[in-house]
Amino acid sequence: MNQQQGSNRISSGLIAVISATIVAVGGGVAWFVSSNNPSTVPSQQPNTPTQSLVGNEKTAQIYWLQDTGASFKLVPQQIQVAANRNQPDRFLEAAFQRLLEGTAQGNNSTTIPPGTKLLGVDVENDSVRVNLSEEFSKGGGSASMMGRIGQVVYTATSLNPNAKVYIDVNGRQLDVLGGEGVELEQPLTRESFDRDYQL
Repeated sequence: MNQQQGSNRISSGLIAVISATIVAVGGGVAWFVSSNNPSTVPSQQPNTPTQSLVGNEKTAQIYWLQDTGASFKLVPQQIQVAANRNQPDRFLEAAFQRLLEGTAQGNNSTTIPPGTKLLGVDVENDSVRVNLSEEFSKGGGSASMMGRIGQVVYTATSLNPNAKVYIDVNGRQLDVLGGEGVELEQPLTRESFDRDYQL
C-alpha cells in the first residue's frame, strides 16, 4: 500500500515537472516568434524634417529678365523647392526665396534690389498677395521697376497663370513704385502686366 502511494507521488511530481516544462517552452517559443515577426514590432522610424523635405520636393518656376538687345523679356527657370504644391503659400514662399537670392543663370538678370526680403505670401482662392520689404521699392529707373514687377507677378502666378496678384511693401499695398512714380493698378495679372507695362 505504501509502495503504491509512493509511485503515485512520483507520477504526480513527474506530471507537474513535465507540465511546467511545456508551459515554459511554449512561452519561449511564443516570445521568439513575436520578437522576430516584423508585423508585431512597432515602426521606430522618426519623421525627421529631412525626410519630409525630400518627399515634398517639387518643381517651381521663377522668372528672370533677359536682354534681347532692344528690350527685356521675362524668362522662366525651373527649380526644385522643398514644398508641397498642395500648400501653395509654402510653395510660393520657397520659390520667392530662391528668386530673391538673385542668382540668375546665363545671361539672365534681375532688377529686384539686393537685400529685398520676402515678408510673406498669402494664397486665397485665385489671388496671391506678396509682401516684400522696403528695399523692393528703392532704386532704378522705370524700366528696372517694370522688370521687377513682372518678375513678381509671373513668379506669383507660376501655380495659377490666371491668378490676381497683390504686391505689398511692409504690409501696405503698393500703389506707386519708386521716385519715377510707376503706378500699379492692383490686382495685377499676367495679362494686365503684358498690356500695361512695356519692358
